[in-house]
Amino acid sequence: MLSAWGATAAHAQEAAAPSTAWEASRTIDDNAAISTGVAKARDPLNSATSTSALKERDISALAPMSLADLLRNVPGIRAEAGTGVANNSYTVRGLPLVNAGAKYLQLQEDGLPVLEFGDFFVAPSDIFLRADLNVAQIESIRGGSSSTFASNAPGGVVNLVSKTGEVEGGSVQASAGIDYATQRLDAEYGGQLGGGWRFHIGGFYRQGEGPRRTGYDALQGGQVKLNVTRQFSNGYIRFNAKLLDDRFPYYYTYPVAVSGTNEKPSFRNVANFDINSDTAQSRYITARVAPGYNGAIATTNMQDDMRAKSKAIGFEAQFTLGGWTLAERFRYADNSGVLNQVVPLSVAPAADLAALFTGQPGNVLTYATGPAKGSTVNPATVNGNGLLMATGFYRAGINSMRNVTNDFRASRAWDLHGGTLTTTFGVYKALQDLVTTEGMTSVFQDVAGHGKSALVDVRRADGTMITQNGVVDYGFLGQPGVNRNADMRYDVTAPYASFNVQKGRFALGGSLRYDMGRVRGSAFNDTTTRPQDMNGDGRIDLGGPEATVPVIDPTTAWPVHYNYHYVSYSAGLNYRVAETLSVFARYSRGARAGADSVLFSPALDRGTGGLIDRSAEYDPVRQVEGGFKYRSGGVIVNVTAFHALTRETNSQIYNDANGNQVFGVVQRSYRTYGAELESRVRKGPFSVTGNLTLSGGKITAANDPAVVGKKPRHQAAAIYSLTPQFENDLVTVGVNVVGQTSSYSQDVNQLKMPGFTTVGAFVQVRPIERLSLALNASNLFNTMAFVDIGDATIPSYGVVLGRTLPGRMVTASARVFF
Repeated sequence: MLSAWGATAAHAQEAAAPSTAWEASRTIDDNAAISTGVAKARDPLNSATSTSALKERDISALAPMSLADLLRNVPGIRAEAGTGVANNSYTVRGLPLVNAGAKYLQLQEDGLPVLEFGDFFVAPSDIFLRADLNVAQIESIRGGSSSTFASNAPGGVVNLVSKTGEVEGGSVQASAGIDYATQRLDAEYGGQLGGGWRFHIGGFYRQGEGPRRTGYDALQGGQVKLNVTRQFSNGYIRFNAKLLDDRFPYYYTYPVAVSGTNEKPSFRNVANFDINSDTAQSRYITARVAPGYNGAIATTNMQDDMRAKSKAIGFEAQFTLGGWTLAERFRYADNSGVLNQVVPLSVAPAADLAALFTGQPGNVLTYATGPAKGSTVNPATVNGNGLLMATGFYRAGINSMRNVTNDFRASRAWDLHGGTLTTTFGVYKALQDLVTTEGMTSVFQDVAGHGKSALVDVRRADGTMITQNGVVDYGFLGQPGVNRNADMRYDVTAPYASFNVQKGRFALGGSLRYDMGRVRGSAFNDTTTRPQDMNGDGRIDLGGPEATVPVIDPTTAWPVHYNYHYVSYSAGLNYRVAETLSVFARYSRGARAGADSVLFSPALDRGTGGLIDRSAEYDPVRQVEGGFKYRSGGVIVNVTAFHALTRETNSQIYNDANGNQVFGVVQRSYRTYGAELESRVRKGPFSVTGNLTLSGGKITAANDPAVVGKKPRHQAAAIYSLTPQFENDLVTVGVNVVGQTSSYSQDVNQLKMPGFTTVGAFVQVRPIERLSLALNASNLFNTMAFVDIGDATIPSYGVVLGRTLPGRMVTASARVFF
């Protein structure tokens, strides 16, 4: 809904003649006005909001591996870009990041949300979103009116705005990894069709192993997007479509050695496993055997990894009639897919981990897969590190995440004899499906890099097996409730209105939104176990995992049937001190509906489907912000201070008091505060862009009293980026420095994740017209950059499970314009 409602049409009208794609790629555009998250696009110095825009030129130079990697360069946004292409984590201005995805920050495509809720446990919204050559710019708003110009986006909005054919021509780009095995082809083309019609089409396809070593091609797929626009004298109408089918790996936490203290830990790679470039995926790990409905047995190829499919069609229109500007947007998206994830749950010396599950020492370990299948494993020296992992083979079938969204608004500017009053009225409507099946099978595997890990069987000293082809549990290490199923419909209706009065140097604005949600459906999970023959040998081994197989019975489903409603509001004042300077202040109150975090929580009455705890309906966010904006002679400086109060209910995989990973419900309240800086200096061929966000805060209430008063996990005191570059007609060269200070791995505030700085470098050479050759290096110095550590403290054996950004990756590309 938050959108560049008329931006693309306005640009087309303003340009005397559309430039070619080659000329557009060479044009510096410092226009910072955006329409995302506001009623009407305005000069940022006349608006009491914090907004930013990444242009296509910026995106092309940085050549990010994922959307999360790119958003690390946006002020105020913390993007944990360690999981790969998608399923990354995003938050804004210190708001808590309890689970993966983007709970308080909404991801949009052409002004409409990709999913109504950005942190669905099975599939966050970036699963179905890709930034490619179709993107004209990426707009963002933090805080402010995002609370009232979108549902479920109190922290902010990121909007990928597509090219729409104003620029004539297109390009083809081929790229390949120099030190990693991935190839990619991008293409896009647009222009005028005559009679007021124009179009743009583009997409990409890629294949390869990916940035980490899996031992097989884990990346395969792409997307195609198309839009056609008819321009009229008083507006336009546009039709658009997207087809996405992309397969990609999921990177979780992996073993890394640690010494020192919790406050000052020192990390290093374990033998034969590089935390920056290796994974738990392997060419020797393929089949996942798991219980299905009513005793069925389901077999999955784990090398299918994650696959997202989306077929979307939509239209938008904007016309001026009788002084009113009427705008309409609609999209139907058929989203589905499957998620196969290799999730390390615990790591320890091989003999110790085996003894933990058998209850006795002297166990015999043998390989269950790989070239050494059947041979005995020396637990003290296996792979030179002596480690064994208990790993979950997690699978989520996304049968449907269909999203249907419509937004209609009407705006008018009224003359106040020396001032202007702009009013906007609108209605937002969304239907969101969630039809999913989840489950996890737990296995033992060794710790080996280069995609060569293998499953391991464990036999007690008396000869009895506790595993079956590497499987130690056909569930989640004895914990019930992880085989989960949902069949849900979320129906959201939200009328909204805003006003803005501008008179002289002053501008006063306010907005109001009323969200009404209907939640209907059913859900169930496994609650009991039973003996079952899982390997088909005609007998049940009661000494192994076949003795306690989770029972998945759809007849145990409970209803989900409740409504919610909440009011959001925002008010801001802006004062234009001078042509080059303005100051502003804003107060906002928004919220995020509970979505799937409610389904399996104690807040839901499983008899009636209603809510026992009404506070779980939605999570409110209250924000105060203020600052100044300066723009003059190629210098831009924006500074915003902020303070927020948040309450939330969520689910999380975390460590219990014994260091074991468990799945549970968390209820917290938070207070966060800080400031963000956005700056750019451009002088001739030189430019420097820099961002800095300072944030602090604490947990003010929790269902676990031990974390009250603690700092939220992963919240760094400072995150920053700096990009100096030089550009002339022949060459563009620069570096991209991004980093953050230290933070705590978990809410108990014991083990610290060290701060880090990654350095990227890029060079583009244009030897002849319409040809660009580029070389891009990310994490040039192969920094060990931790974004997640599962452990709360350093264990006695000195190995934790951690997730880092990918190590050094060098990419070469050639782009031809026509």
